[in-house]
Amino acid sequence: MASENPNEGKSLADRITKPDAESTETQTSGGADTDGASEVQGGSNLQEPEYDVEVKLSDLQADPNNPLFSVKSFEDLGLSPSILQGLYAMKFLKPSKIQERALPLLLHNPPTNMIGQSQSGTGKTAAFTLNILSRLDLSTDEMRKSPQALILAPSRELARQIGAVVSEMGRFMEGLSVAMAVPTEGKRPGRLEHPVVCGTPGTVMDLIKKRILIVNKLKVLVLDEADNMLDQQGLGDQCIRVKGFLPKTVQVVLFSATFDDQIRLYAAKFAPNANKISLKQEELTVEGIRQFYLDCVDDNDKYNVLVKFYGLLTVASSIIFVQTRQTAAEIEKRMTKEGHTVASLTGGVEGSVRDKIIDEFREGRAKVLITTNVLARGIDVSTVSMVINYDIPEHYAPGRSRTADPQTYLHRIGRTGRFGRVGVAISFVSSREEWQMLMDISKYLHTNIEGVHTRDWDEVENLMKKIIKNPRARGDFPTTA
Repeated sequence: MASENPNEGKSLADRITKPDAESTETQTSGGADTDGASEVQGGSNLQEPEYDVEVKLSDLQADPNNPLFSVKSFEDLGLSPSILQGLYAMKFLKPSKIQERALPLLLHNPPTNMIGQSQSGTGKTAAFTLNILSRLDLSTDEMRKSPQALILAPSRELARQIGAVVSEMGRFMEGLSVAMAVPTEGKRPGRLEHPVVCGTPGTVMDLIKKRILIVNKLKVLVLDEADNMLDQQGLGDQCIRVKGFLPKTVQVVLFSATFDDQIRLYAAKFAPNANKISLKQEELTVEGIRQFYLDCVDDNDKYNVLVKFYGLLTVASSIIFVQTRQTAAEIEKRMTKEGHTVASLTGGVEGSVRDKIIDEFREGRAKVLITTNVLARGIDVSTVSMVINYDIPEHYAPGRSRTADPQTYLHRIGRTGRFGRVGVAISFVSSREEWQMLMDISKYLHTNIEGVHTRDWDEVENLMKKIIKNPRARGDFPTTA
């Protein structure tokens, strides 16, 4: 474990070895950046497009264009040598656009709340991780055993992924450890004596009530995929209850790829007087993903089209999103009989089994992952080159007509096409109603979703192979309106 104390008489450049841009394969002209799992965990190395970042400060007299509110290098932030060493080891060479504006505000003292809207792949995980690492007090054994930062995520898979990022980025910090607060089978865990805790709201609430998680020294609370958690009645209630147990001085940081107007108002109450970082709505569509839909005669024909489609192609890895657990189980059973190496992961699967399934998918032992929306958010697996919406994402409201869910669509297709890599999203349409929902999504996201006729499978095969073999030919991709 490296010491945080620098050698006397040496410059920062001498103390820390920064990656050589000429010899680093993942370095790009735009600067490398990794959101979600790093390449060590099977995640992607991302190349960021240009974004127009909007800043709204809680102090109306402050100037968001002031140079103090933007940085061009991590060195400008006054981070400790051990944190910088972790960044360089992960091949972070300069801040992303979101990080340029968010990090000075996050790291400012006294701490201020933040609500950040930025799509997957723009560096939000690294942004809130750097803020957490910079605020930890690891100077004494007592503080090293005291939870000081709490990160909440909507699923155990995302919580585990974030925990791995925190551990890797802080691996040169003496005394850093990360605890997972996710549902476990078997005996009750002992007290969590780690400075950083990552978990799901329900389990965290349970651990706080049982005094397994002591929160009196917490400094930072992060909600990742905050819109999803605050929007769901159960998760939202749990998040509010968790926050109610924390010190009033805790810094609240909310990040998500999407916030609708109602959730934005709710978020402002959850994180009062927050600085706000956001992208324009038209910039939220995942760039570099070719989007199509395939016509199916009816629901029963969907599976025939799916099997035919997979028979044409050799795809590195793909995710099939369905609406229900029953559909996932049926597709897994039938595809396995067809000779495909598939796995199914839904909310009904026990925790340790879920961990095993996602690890097998990350490592490539399963090429096709069938899942519900439990994996629609945040999960970053570099080999995923295709996402299939077997069912069009929709809002569920008993007794009401079916309505499209553009934000879930955006999160789903964001599991592929990580920046600089190929991405294809295919949606199955089996009725006029489903076609209309997809067109509503297209209009909302200002993007083009092309129809492909399944009557000519040679054409389908040629089109898909051309795209997959040409991962960086963005000029062929439809542009946003």
